[in-house]
Amino acid sequence: MTISRIAKTKQGRFSLFDENGDFLFSIDGETMVKNHVREGAALDAASLEALKEQSDTRKAKDKALGYLSLRDHASGELYDKLCRKFDARSAAAAVAEMQRLGLINDENFARHRAKYLAEQNRSPREIRRRLAEKGIDRDAVDTALAELAPDETQACRALIEKNYGRRLREGGRDKVIAALARRGFSYGAIRAALEQCGETADEDGSWE
Repeated sequence: MTISRIAKTKQGRFSLFDENGDFLFSIDGETMVKNHVREGAALDAASLEALKEQSDTRKAKDKALGYLSLRDHASGELYDKLCRKFDARSAAAAVAEMQRLGLINDENFARHRAKYLAEQNRSPREIRRRLAEKGIDRDAVDTALAELAPDETQACRALIEKNYGRRLREGGRDKVIAALARRGFSYGAIRAALEQCGETADEDGSWE
């Protein structure tokens, strides 16, 4: 196949056209120069595929840098985002490059995110769930929680005082217990937190 025409795009890339004038794909300037792509060059199917792969990977890396300039990402989260715009191979290569450069580190991400969530009075169970949603593996999550050692009862009490004090005063204890359970707090932590807030069990010893 012969490259009959090369046209620069508004985005600064270069569109390649075959001998029939049909658009093939666009590549970045560095990839074009590195591979000596020019009008009139003859490329077979394998060479074209390799060229496209190189350029797509570079574009994926640039996109990854853009995401990371906005905020930190876990590797799995970054990979999933890139896969929305690129093939899996290019996305994986971009993530690997970000790791090589030290721009993403799942262990550090887990520590910082767990600390932030704990400061928001999230339960350990909810912290674990949210980190898993970011693609953090179990070992990194376990390490982050072990280092943080969040006090579940204290977090639960702080949340009660911040969000549920009025409902408790109005006799809505059962609804408060249900709401806290949905947020991942254990029954033991909820009970202890309620006791610290001055709530007592019913005459039969139950809390519901």
